[in-house]
Amino acid sequence: MNAKVAKKASQEDWHPADVICALRKKKTTLRALATLHGIKDSSSFSAALVRSLPTNEKRIADALGIHPMVIWPSRYNEDGTRKLQGFRAVQCSAAAQPVNGYLGLAA
Repeated sequence: MNAKVAKKASQEDWHPADVICALRKKKTTLRALATLHGIKDSSSFSAALVRSLPTNEKRIADALGIHPMVIWPSRYNEDGTRKLQGFRAVQCSAAAQPVNGYLGLAA
């Protein structure tokens, strides 16, 4: 006897092809979004599919009518704020860790 088990909500980012497909269902493309926002080349929108570019993430999500956190949950905290990434994340986490019992705060 097979019982259907409800799937957990996935915390994985959408695949770039899924984002493009969702845009096509809304009758738009990355190129159309770039043109709408006065950008000559749509490559910055394409780059937002695989790396963090907050402004273009927001523009893509707005075109789909959802919050960017729905598409890229790995880039956001649970409260909807952006996670620190790159150098800032390393810098902030290193500053918060004590070195030899000292936080490194200037007096």
